Amino acid sequence: MILIPVIDLKDGEVVHACLGKRDAYRPVRSRLCAGHAPVEVVGGFLRLHPFATVYIADLDSIERRGDNLTAIRAVRARFPRLDLWVDAGFGTAPAVLAWREGGLGRPVVGTESLAAPEHWTGIVEAGAADVVLSLDFGAGEFLGPREVLAEPQSWPRDVVVMTLGRVGGAEGPDLDRVRAVRRRAGGRRVFAAGGVRDGRDVERLAEVGADGALLASALHDGRIGADDVARARAGG
Repeated sequence: MILIPVIDLKDGEVVHACLGKRDAYRPVRSRLCAGHAPVEVVGGFLRLHPFATVYIADLDSIERRGDNLTAIRAVRARFPRLDLWVDAGFGTAPAVLAWREGGLGRPVVGTESLAAPEHWTGIVEAGAADVVLSLDFGAGEFLGPREVLAEPQSWPRDVVVMTLGRVGGAEGPDLDRVRAVRRRAGGRRVFAAGGVRDGRDVERLAEVGADGALLASALHDGRIGADDVARARAGG
């Protein structure tokens, strides 16, 4: 299992994502670091474990309320070898192409940011080898053009099953949804996001075929520690 820590950025700070209610997100409190500056939080993750990848959600960009490019550039400068997966509300091929030119990480295309199925088609036709596709679900419903969900042949190598209503919550991951996507994904890698509470949840995800999981709250409050991460990577 590949475990990927997540930072959610809002107004230049890392916030605690909870149940997809973005207006209520507040600066994160973590056992891993004293503050909530992005560089400080990522540093806390890396002191816990030498993660190879960090996922960044630029909530301001996703909601079209500005951006957190300064913070993302600071993370890239401080940790140049870290693989960054960045969701900054990319919804068209030109947006993805422009992002690539900046060299700030792999673009994550969340289906909630796609206004129409042809926008995803345009991204695929422009070259999606480095794109991560996030299949976004909220309140039990798919967010975005259903054609994208229905056409797994268009999915790239890495696919995230993002259950926004479980992010930061206590319900656990949506195992049924992850299992369903796994069945249709072929040889693609499937990552679960939302609701991972502890090491046992990571094990359950592995049992339904997930290749990895995105984590935040369970790392910050210590429910998943260094031993859990090492165990997941070792597959036992």
